[in-house]
Amino acid sequence: MSDIRPFCAVRPNEIFASKIAALPYDVYTRKEAKKEVEKNPLSFLKIDRPETMFPDEMDMYAPKVYRKARKVLEEMIEKGEFIQDETPCYYLYELTRNGHRQTGIVACASIDDYFNGTIKKHENTREEKEQDRIRHVDTLDTQTGPIFLAYRLDAVLKEIIEETKRKTPVYDFISEDKITHRVWVIDESEMMERIQQCFVKINKIYIADGHHRAASAIKVGCKRRKEHPGYTGEEEFNYFLCTLFAEEELEILDYNRVVKDLNGLSEIEFLEKIKESFEVEEAEESPYAPKQKKEFGMYLGKKWYKLQIKKEQVSDDVVESLDVSILQNKLLKPILGIKEPGKDNRIIFVGGIRGLKELEHCVENGFQVAFSMYPTSMQELFSVADAGRLMPPKSTWFEPKLRSGLFLHKIG
Repeated sequence: MSDIRPFCAVRPNEIFASKIAALPYDVYTRKEAKKEVEKNPLSFLKIDRPETMFPDEMDMYAPKVYRKARKVLEEMIEKGEFIQDETPCYYLYELTRNGHRQTGIVACASIDDYFNGTIKKHENTREEKEQDRIRHVDTLDTQTGPIFLAYRLDAVLKEIIEETKRKTPVYDFISEDKITHRVWVIDESEMMERIQQCFVKINKIYIADGHHRAASAIKVGCKRRKEHPGYTGEEEFNYFLCTLFAEEELEILDYNRVVKDLNGLSEIEFLEKIKESFEVEEAEESPYAPKQKKEFGMYLGKKWYKLQIKKEQVSDDVVESLDVSILQNKLLKPILGIKEPGKDNRIIFVGGIRGLKELEHCVENGFQVAFSMYPTSMQELFSVADAGRLMPPKSTWFEPKLRSGLFLHKIG
Protein backbone atom coordinates (compact mmCIF):
# COMPACT_ATOMS: atom_id res chain seq x y z
CA MET A 1 0.00 0.00 0.00
CA SER A 2 1.11 3.56 -0.60
CA ASP A 3 0.45 6.68 1.46
CA ILE A 4 -0.39 9.47 -0.97
CA ARG A 5 -2.14 12.33 0.74
CA PRO A 6 -3.59 15.78 -0.02
CA PHE A 7 -1.89 18.96 1.19
CA CYS A 8 -2.39 22.71 1.46
CA ALA A 9 -0.44 23.90 -1.55
CA VAL A 10 1.19 27.29 -1.77
CA ARG A 11 0.49 28.14 -5.41
CA PRO A 12 0.40 31.18 -7.70
CA ASN A 13 -2.44 33.64 -7.75
CA GLU A 14 -4.21 32.80 -11.02
CA ILE A 15 -3.22 36.05 -12.71
CA PHE A 16 0.49 35.36 -12.12
CA ALA A 17 0.63 31.59 -12.80
CA SER A 18 1.93 31.76 -16.36
CA LYS A 19 4.72 34.16 -15.37
CA ILE A 20 5.77 32.30 -12.23
CA ALA A 21 5.86 28.77 -13.69
CA ALA A 22 9.42 27.83 -14.65
CA LEU A 23 11.27 24.86 -16.05
CA PRO A 24 13.17 22.75 -13.48
CA TYR A 25 16.19 24.45 -11.92
CA ASP A 26 18.65 21.89 -13.27
CA VAL A 27 17.95 22.38 -16.98
CA TYR A 28 19.72 25.75 -16.93
CA THR A 29 23.31 26.84 -16.57
CA ARG A 30 23.88 29.69 -14.12
CA LYS A 31 24.17 32.16 -17.00
CA GLU A 32 20.98 30.90 -18.66
CA ALA A 33 19.03 31.02 -15.39
CA LYS A 34 20.11 34.60 -14.71
CA LYS A 35 19.07 35.63 -18.21
CA GLU A 36 15.63 34.06 -17.68
CA VAL A 37 15.11 35.96 -14.42
CA GLU A 38 16.22 39.24 -16.01
CA LYS A 39 13.73 38.64 -18.82
CA ASN A 40 10.91 37.63 -16.47
CA PRO A 41 11.27 38.99 -12.90
CA LEU A 42 8.34 36.84 -11.68
CA SER A 43 9.95 33.59 -12.83
CA PHE A 44 10.19 31.01 -10.08
CA LEU A 45 13.81 30.52 -11.11
CA LYS A 46 14.74 33.46 -8.86
CA ILE A 47 13.70 31.22 -5.94
CA ASP A 48 14.84 27.88 -7.34
CA ARG A 49 18.16 29.42 -8.46
CA PRO A 50 18.62 32.33 -6.02
CA GLU A 51 22.18 32.97 -7.16
CA THR A 52 20.52 34.73 -10.11
CA MET A 53 19.88 37.66 -7.75
CA PHE A 54 23.59 38.05 -6.90
CA PRO A 55 26.72 39.09 -8.82
CA ASP A 56 28.26 36.32 -10.90
CA GLU A 57 31.23 35.98 -8.54
CA MET A 58 28.98 35.14 -5.56
CA ASP A 59 29.32 31.56 -4.29
CA MET A 60 25.98 30.06 -5.35
CA TYR A 61 26.04 27.75 -2.31
CA ALA A 62 26.60 30.48 0.29
CA PRO A 63 24.02 30.47 3.14
CA LYS A 64 22.96 34.04 2.32
CA VAL A 65 21.94 32.89 -1.17
CA TYR A 66 19.43 30.38 0.25
CA ARG A 67 18.21 32.93 2.80
CA LYS A 68 17.55 35.32 -0.07
CA ALA A 69 15.34 32.70 -1.74
CA ARG A 70 13.31 32.37 1.45
CA LYS A 71 12.92 36.13 1.78
CA VAL A 72 11.76 36.50 -1.83
CA LEU A 73 9.20 33.71 -1.43
CA GLU A 74 7.85 35.31 1.75
CA GLU A 75 7.59 38.65 -0.05
CA MET A 76 5.71 37.08 -2.96
CA ILE A 77 3.25 35.50 -0.53
CA GLU A 78 2.78 38.84 1.25
CA LYS A 79 2.13 40.57 -2.08
CA GLY A 80 -0.50 38.01 -3.01
CA GLU A 81 1.51 36.64 -5.91
CA PHE A 82 1.26 33.28 -4.13
CA ILE A 83 -1.73 32.01 -2.16
CA GLN A 84 -2.15 28.98 0.10
CA ASP A 85 -5.19 26.72 0.18
CA GLU A 86 -6.73 26.60 3.64
CA THR A 87 -7.64 22.90 3.59
CA PRO A 88 -5.73 19.93 2.15
CA CYS A 89 -6.45 19.24 -1.51
CA TYR A 90 -5.33 17.06 -4.37
CA TYR A 91 -4.57 18.76 -7.67
CA LEU A 92 -4.58 17.68 -11.31
CA TYR A 93 -1.82 18.92 -13.57
CA GLU A 94 -2.23 18.44 -17.32
CA LEU A 95 0.53 19.14 -19.85
CA THR A 96 -0.01 19.02 -23.61
CA ARG A 97 2.87 18.97 -26.10
CA ASN A 98 2.53 18.36 -29.84
CA GLY A 99 -0.83 16.69 -29.35
CA HIS A 100 0.41 14.44 -26.54
CA ARG A 101 -1.55 15.03 -23.34
CA GLN A 102 -0.61 13.74 -19.90
CA THR A 103 -2.38 14.37 -16.60
CA GLY A 104 -0.95 13.72 -13.16
CA ILE A 105 -2.21 13.92 -9.60
CA VAL A 106 -0.27 16.40 -7.47
CA ALA A 107 -0.01 15.22 -3.88
CA CYS A 108 2.45 14.38 -1.11
CA ALA A 109 4.08 10.97 -0.76
CA SER A 110 5.43 9.42 2.43
CA ILE A 111 9.19 9.30 2.94
CA ASP A 112 8.63 5.94 4.65
CA ASP A 113 7.33 4.54 1.36
CA TYR A 114 10.69 5.50 -0.14
CA PHE A 115 12.52 3.59 2.57
CA ASN A 116 10.30 0.49 2.52
CA GLY A 117 10.52 0.11 -1.25
CA THR A 118 6.94 1.03 -2.15
CA ILE A 119 8.41 3.99 -4.04
CA LYS A 120 11.10 2.53 -6.28
CA LYS A 121 14.09 4.24 -7.83
CA HIS A 122 16.15 3.30 -10.87
CA GLU A 123 19.08 5.76 -10.58
CA ASN A 124 21.82 6.48 -8.09
CA THR A 125 22.23 10.02 -6.83
CA ARG A 126 25.36 12.12 -6.29
CA GLU A 127 25.99 13.66 -2.91
CA GLU A 128 27.17 17.00 -4.28
CA LYS A 129 23.96 17.46 -6.28
CA GLU A 130 21.84 16.54 -3.27
CA GLN A 131 23.48 19.06 -0.96
CA ASP A 132 22.28 22.10 -2.89
CA ARG A 133 18.62 21.02 -2.75
CA ILE A 134 18.95 19.90 0.88
CA ARG A 135 20.07 23.41 1.84
CA HIS A 136 17.38 24.92 -0.37
CA VAL A 137 14.48 22.90 1.09
CA ASP A 138 15.78 23.21 4.66
CA THR A 139 16.27 26.98 4.50
CA LEU A 140 12.95 27.70 2.77
CA ASP A 141 10.98 25.18 4.89
CA THR A 142 9.46 24.42 1.52
CA GLN A 143 9.70 21.80 -1.24
CA THR A 144 9.61 23.68 -4.53
CA GLY A 145 9.91 21.04 -7.26
CA PRO A 146 7.50 18.09 -7.60
CA ILE A 147 9.04 14.64 -7.96
CA PHE A 148 7.87 12.93 -11.15
CA LEU A 149 6.32 9.57 -10.13
CA ALA A 150 4.61 6.87 -12.20
CA TYR A 151 2.19 4.07 -11.38
CA ARG A 152 0.52 1.29 -13.32
CA LEU A 153 -2.86 2.22 -14.73
CA ASP A 154 -5.75 2.23 -12.24
CA ALA A 155 -9.26 2.37 -13.75
CA VAL A 156 -10.82 4.23 -10.83
CA LEU A 157 -8.14 6.92 -10.78
CA LYS A 158 -8.54 7.31 -14.54
CA GLU A 159 -12.27 7.83 -14.07
CA ILE A 160 -11.69 10.43 -11.33
CA ILE A 161 -9.23 12.31 -13.53
CA GLU A 162 -11.61 12.36 -16.48
CA GLU A 163 -14.50 13.49 -14.26
CA THR A 164 -12.45 16.32 -12.75
CA LYS A 165 -11.24 17.57 -16.11
CA ARG A 166 -14.80 18.27 -17.19
CA LYS A 167 -14.73 21.19 -14.74
CA THR A 168 -13.11 24.59 -15.24
CA PRO A 169 -9.36 24.63 -14.47
CA VAL A 170 -7.86 27.20 -12.11
CA TYR A 171 -4.87 27.65 -14.44
CA ASP A 172 -4.90 27.40 -18.23
CA PHE A 173 -1.95 28.87 -20.14
CA ILE A 174 0.58 28.15 -22.87
CA SER A 175 4.26 28.51 -21.96
CA GLU A 176 6.94 29.90 -24.26
CA ASP A 177 7.85 26.41 -25.44
CA LYS A 178 4.28 25.92 -26.72
CA ILE A 179 3.25 23.52 -23.95
CA THR A 180 -0.28 23.94 -22.58
CA HIS A 181 -0.58 23.76 -18.79
CA ARG A 182 -3.90 23.28 -17.00
CA VAL A 183 -4.54 22.73 -13.29
CA TRP A 184 -7.63 21.70 -11.33
CA VAL A 185 -8.15 21.72 -7.55
CA ILE A 186 -9.81 18.64 -6.01
CA ASP A 187 -11.22 19.68 -2.64
CA GLU A 188 -14.43 17.60 -2.32
CA SER A 189 -14.00 15.24 0.64
CA GLU A 190 -15.67 12.27 -1.07
CA MET A 191 -13.49 12.60 -4.18
CA MET A 192 -10.33 12.96 -2.08
CA GLU A 193 -11.22 9.84 -0.10
CA ARG A 194 -11.64 7.89 -3.33
CA ILE A 195 -8.21 9.00 -4.54
CA GLN A 196 -6.52 8.15 -1.26
CA GLN A 197 -8.12 4.69 -1.17
CA CYS A 198 -7.02 3.99 -4.74
CA PHE A 199 -3.41 4.63 -3.80
CA VAL A 200 -3.72 2.48 -0.68
CA LYS A 201 -4.26 -0.43 -3.08
CA ILE A 202 -1.21 0.45 -5.19
CA ASN A 203 1.94 -1.11 -3.77
CA LYS A 204 4.44 -0.04 -6.43
CA ILE A 205 5.17 3.54 -7.42
CA TYR A 206 8.20 4.53 -9.47
CA ILE A 207 10.41 7.61 -9.62
CA ALA A 208 10.36 8.48 -13.31
CA ASP A 209 12.42 11.67 -12.98
CA GLY A 210 13.77 13.76 -10.11
CA HIS A 211 15.89 11.26 -8.15
CA HIS A 212 18.07 14.02 -6.68
CA ARG A 213 15.09 16.15 -5.67
CA ALA A 214 13.51 13.08 -4.05
CA ALA A 215 16.66 12.12 -2.16
CA SER A 216 17.14 15.71 -0.97
CA ALA A 217 13.55 16.11 0.25
CA ILE A 218 13.75 12.80 2.08
CA LYS A 219 17.05 13.66 3.76
CA VAL A 220 15.58 16.94 4.99
CA GLY A 221 12.64 14.95 6.35
CA CYS A 222 15.03 12.65 8.22
CA LYS A 223 16.92 15.68 9.56
CA ARG A 224 13.65 17.15 10.86
CA ARG A 225 12.78 13.83 12.51
CA LYS A 226 16.04 13.96 14.45
CA GLU A 227 15.33 17.56 15.43
CA HIS A 228 11.83 16.55 16.61
CA PRO A 229 12.30 13.20 18.40
CA GLY A 230 8.66 13.21 19.47
CA TYR A 231 7.35 13.43 15.90
CA THR A 232 4.10 11.59 15.18
CA GLY A 233 4.55 10.89 11.48
CA GLU A 234 1.78 13.30 10.53
CA GLU A 235 4.02 16.36 10.28
CA GLU A 236 4.48 17.75 6.78
CA PHE A 237 8.22 17.00 6.82
CA ASN A 238 7.33 13.30 6.70
CA TYR A 239 6.03 13.78 3.15
CA PHE A 240 7.42 15.06 -0.13
CA LEU A 241 5.83 16.87 -3.06
CA CYS A 242 5.11 14.77 -6.13
CA THR A 243 3.08 14.50 -9.32
CA LEU A 244 1.89 10.97 -10.12
CA PHE A 245 1.13 9.81 -13.65
CA ALA A 246 -0.32 6.55 -14.91
CA GLU A 247 2.20 4.77 -17.16
CA GLU A 248 0.02 5.13 -20.27
CA GLU A 249 0.10 8.92 -19.89
CA LEU A 250 3.86 9.22 -20.25
CA GLU A 251 6.13 9.64 -23.22
CA ILE A 252 9.83 8.79 -23.10
CA LEU A 253 11.89 10.29 -25.90
CA ASP A 254 15.14 8.96 -27.32
CA TYR A 255 18.32 9.93 -25.50
CA ASN A 256 21.06 10.03 -28.09
CA ARG A 257 24.87 9.89 -27.92
CA VAL A 258 27.60 11.88 -29.66
CA VAL A 259 31.33 11.07 -29.38
CA LYS A 260 34.26 13.40 -30.10
CA ASP A 261 36.63 10.90 -31.75
CA LEU A 262 37.03 7.30 -32.94
CA ASN A 263 39.58 6.37 -30.29
CA GLY A 264 42.46 6.42 -32.78
CA LEU A 265 40.68 4.38 -35.47
CA SER A 266 40.05 5.34 -39.06
CA GLU A 267 36.44 5.29 -40.25
CA ILE A 268 37.08 2.03 -42.14
CA GLU A 269 38.69 0.38 -39.10
CA PHE A 270 35.85 1.60 -36.89
CA LEU A 271 33.19 0.16 -39.20
CA GLU A 272 34.98 -3.19 -39.37
CA LYS A 273 35.10 -3.45 -35.58
CA ILE A 274 31.41 -2.60 -35.29
CA LYS A 275 30.56 -5.45 -37.67
CA GLU A 276 31.82 -7.97 -35.11
CA SER A 277 28.69 -7.39 -33.00
CA PHE A 278 26.29 -5.53 -35.33
CA GLU A 279 24.80 -5.90 -38.77
CA VAL A 280 25.71 -2.66 -40.54
CA GLU A 281 24.10 -1.11 -43.62
CA GLU A 282 23.69 2.35 -45.03
CA ALA A 283 20.33 3.80 -44.01
CA GLU A 284 17.69 4.57 -46.60
CA GLU A 285 16.52 7.59 -44.57
CA SER A 286 18.46 10.64 -43.53
CA PRO A 287 18.51 11.29 -40.64
CA TYR A 288 17.78 7.78 -39.43
CA ALA A 289 15.63 7.01 -36.38
CA PRO A 290 15.59 3.36 -35.22
CA LYS A 291 12.28 1.61 -35.92
CA GLN A 292 12.50 -1.00 -33.17
CA LYS A 293 14.46 -2.09 -30.14
CA LYS A 294 17.96 -3.49 -30.65
CA GLU A 295 18.40 -1.16 -33.62
CA PHE A 296 20.50 2.01 -33.74
CA GLY A 297 21.17 4.86 -36.11
CA MET A 298 24.75 6.06 -36.63
CA TYR A 299 25.93 9.27 -38.30
CA LEU A 300 29.53 8.99 -39.50
CA GLY A 301 31.37 10.67 -42.36
CA LYS A 302 28.22 12.53 -43.44
CA LYS A 303 26.36 9.22 -43.86
CA TRP A 304 23.62 7.59 -41.78
CA TYR A 305 23.90 3.88 -41.04
CA LYS A 306 21.49 1.38 -39.53
CA LEU A 307 23.04 -0.88 -36.89
CA GLN A 308 21.29 -4.08 -35.75
CA ILE A 309 22.77 -6.01 -32.83
CA LYS A 310 23.40 -9.67 -33.70
CA LYS A 311 21.05 -12.00 -31.83
CA GLU A 312 23.86 -13.98 -30.20
CA GLN A 313 25.15 -10.74 -28.67
CA VAL A 314 21.92 -10.01 -26.76
CA SER A 315 21.66 -10.88 -23.06
CA ASP A 316 18.38 -11.75 -21.35
CA ASP A 317 19.41 -9.79 -18.25
CA VAL A 318 16.92 -7.04 -17.39
CA VAL A 319 19.60 -4.32 -17.51
CA GLU A 320 22.09 -5.74 -20.01
CA SER A 321 19.31 -6.21 -22.58
CA LEU A 322 18.45 -2.49 -22.64
CA ASP A 323 19.42 -0.67 -25.82
CA VAL A 324 21.50 1.83 -23.86
CA SER A 325 23.41 -1.07 -22.28
CA ILE A 326 23.93 -2.82 -25.63
CA LEU A 327 25.39 0.29 -27.24
CA GLN A 328 27.58 0.93 -24.21
CA ASN A 329 28.83 -2.63 -23.73
CA LYS A 330 29.20 -3.67 -27.36
CA LEU A 331 30.42 -0.44 -28.95
CA LEU A 332 31.08 2.63 -26.83
CA LYS A 333 33.24 0.87 -24.24
CA PRO A 334 35.14 -1.82 -26.20
CA ILE A 335 35.63 0.14 -29.42
CA LEU A 336 35.54 3.82 -28.49
CA GLY A 337 36.98 3.46 -24.98
CA ILE A 338 34.05 5.18 -23.22
CA LYS A 339 34.27 3.34 -19.88
CA GLU A 340 32.17 5.66 -17.70
CA PRO A 341 29.76 7.54 -19.93
CA GLY A 342 28.46 9.71 -17.10
CA LYS A 343 31.96 11.08 -16.43
CA ASP A 344 33.82 10.91 -19.76
CA ASN A 345 34.09 14.31 -21.46
CA ARG A 346 34.49 12.64 -24.88
CA ILE A 347 30.76 11.87 -24.98
CA ILE A 348 27.69 14.10 -24.79
CA PHE A 349 24.01 13.18 -24.58
CA VAL A 350 21.33 14.81 -26.68
CA GLY A 351 17.68 14.61 -25.64
CA GLY A 352 15.25 13.62 -28.36
CA ILE A 353 13.40 16.91 -28.09
CA ARG A 354 16.31 18.52 -29.94
CA GLY A 355 15.85 16.26 -32.98
CA LEU A 356 18.24 14.16 -35.05
CA LYS A 357 19.45 17.17 -37.03
CA GLU A 358 21.19 18.21 -33.80
CA LEU A 359 23.26 15.02 -34.04
CA GLU A 360 24.33 15.96 -37.55
CA HIS A 361 25.16 19.47 -36.37
CA CYS A 362 27.38 18.10 -33.58
CA VAL A 363 29.29 15.78 -35.91
CA GLU A 364 29.80 18.57 -38.40
CA ASN A 365 31.11 20.86 -35.66
CA GLY A 366 33.84 19.07 -33.73
CA PHE A 367 32.48 15.60 -32.97
CA GLN A 368 33.04 12.52 -35.11
CA VAL A 369 30.18 10.06 -34.63
CA ALA A 370 26.61 10.14 -33.33
CA PHE A 371 24.13 7.44 -32.40
CA SER A 372 20.34 7.72 -32.50
CA MET A 373 18.49 5.52 -30.02
CA TYR A 374 15.12 3.81 -29.79
CA PRO A 375 13.38 5.18 -26.66
CA THR A 376 13.44 3.23 -23.42
CA SER A 377 9.92 2.08 -22.48
CA MET A 378 8.06 2.54 -19.21
CA GLN A 379 7.85 -1.25 -18.91
CA GLU A 380 11.64 -1.51 -19.10
CA LEU A 381 11.97 1.16 -16.41
CA PHE A 382 9.46 -0.69 -14.20
CA SER A 383 11.21 -4.03 -14.72
CA VAL A 384 14.61 -2.65 -13.76
CA ALA A 385 13.21 -0.95 -10.65
CA ASP A 386 11.22 -4.06 -9.65
CA ALA A 387 14.42 -6.09 -9.86
CA GLY A 388 16.14 -3.65 -7.50
CA ARG A 389 18.58 -2.71 -10.26
CA LEU A 390 19.68 0.63 -11.70
CA MET A 391 19.32 2.01 -15.22
CA PRO A 392 22.52 2.96 -17.07
CA PRO A 393 23.27 6.72 -17.11
CA LYS A 394 21.19 8.84 -19.48
CA SER A 395 18.60 6.15 -20.24
CA THR A 396 15.41 8.20 -20.24
CA TRP A 397 14.36 11.64 -21.45
CA PHE A 398 10.86 12.63 -20.39
CA GLU A 399 8.89 15.37 -22.10
CA PRO A 400 7.22 17.64 -21.31
CA LYS A 401 9.03 18.79 -18.18
CA LEU A 402 6.97 19.58 -15.08
CA ARG A 403 7.02 23.27 -14.21
CA SER A 404 8.28 24.42 -10.85
CA GLY A 405 6.45 27.10 -8.90
CA LEU A 406 2.91 25.89 -9.58
CA PHE A 407 2.79 23.85 -6.36
CA LEU A 408 4.87 24.36 -3.22
CA HIS A 409 4.78 22.20 -0.12
CA LYS A 410 5.48 23.87 3.23
CA ILE A 411 7.19 21.46 5.62
CA GLY A 412 7.59 23.75 8.61
